[in-house]
Amino acid sequence: MALQILNPLTDSRWDDLVARHPRASAFHRRGWIEALTRTYGYAPFVLTTAPSGTPLGDGIVLCQTSSWITGRRLISLPFTDHLEPLLSDLDDAAQFWDWLRAECDHHGWKYVELRSLSGILDQAHGLRPSRAYYFHELDLRPDLEQIFRTFHKDSIQRRIKRAKKEELSSEAGCSEKLVNEFYGLVLITRRRHKLLPQPRTWFLNLVECLGDTVQIRVARKGEIPIAGMLTLRHRSSVIYKYGCSDERFHGLGGMPFLFWELVQDSKASGAEQIDLGRSDLDNEGLITFKDRLGATRKLLTYCRYPSSGTVAKATHWSERAVRHLFSLLPDPVFSLGGEILYKHMA
Repeated sequence: MALQILNPLTDSRWDDLVARHPRASAFHRRGWIEALTRTYGYAPFVLTTAPSGTPLGDGIVLCQTSSWITGRRLISLPFTDHLEPLLSDLDDAAQFWDWLRAECDHHGWKYVELRSLSGILDQAHGLRPSRAYYFHELDLRPDLEQIFRTFHKDSIQRRIKRAKKEELSSEAGCSEKLVNEFYGLVLITRRRHKLLPQPRTWFLNLVECLGDTVQIRVARKGEIPIAGMLTLRHRSSVIYKYGCSDERFHGLGGMPFLFWELVQDSKASGAEQIDLGRSDLDNEGLITFKDRLGATRKLLTYCRYPSSGTVAKATHWSERAVRHLFSLLPDPVFSLGGEILYKHMA
């Protein structure tokens, strides 16, 4: 059967497939793809076996990216921790991979990269492992008391109790005030880690495009924002996508406090798991923090064609190269650097 191409931003059949497919996530939603397109100018498309005008039984969504730093690539999807191919029959996967490989060769793309968590793409039809991360997920099916007991006593439990003693407050929503406070904490955090910040427009577009399926939480000491997180929701799964904090207040337990609030609210709304996302294999601090939340850990490996022959463990060379320089710049210039360069690091 010949493969067809459709635009996921204009064809409602993609929305229907995402709504019913068991492996779909918040990263498949039209809003996530639209925010990527608005912010970074990527060109999304879906590859499917469904003839025009018929319901979709399968689909793989990808974005074409063009960068003077990292070249012309095809990614499923940029700035997305993981993304499953929405296939009805894995035995039919060969025609998708063969098409992608042929198009990569024909158009001279640097590579095509697929980011499957399930591993169904491993070493299939010319695809080979490229980058590796750890992935964490927290099970919300036990009762709250059991979940709390799985938290590390010193790093998590005691800090939650400290936060309550300090009378920290929290607010959740998507107001302009929350976006501004959250982005201020993003700048502080990215500077601390010597990383370029995401563009502010990215977070504004997420809020506008995803509506009530995106939520920002901010913890405050009095009127001072000290920690924040941004989460996404799709059916029974909550994705913790971004976290940030002011290190001057780390002793008050802002982030553990927010995570406990997230666990309680997510469980009350019927969620069954919190996806804590990917971590670089050499980011021991982040990996340890997620471990101490009681989350399970597994290896997440991206696959590419053509293969580079090695599996990268750290961040992109282009990101590392500008870390130190941009971390020294004042906030307006630091933020502008993210607006200009961040799109090249997908």
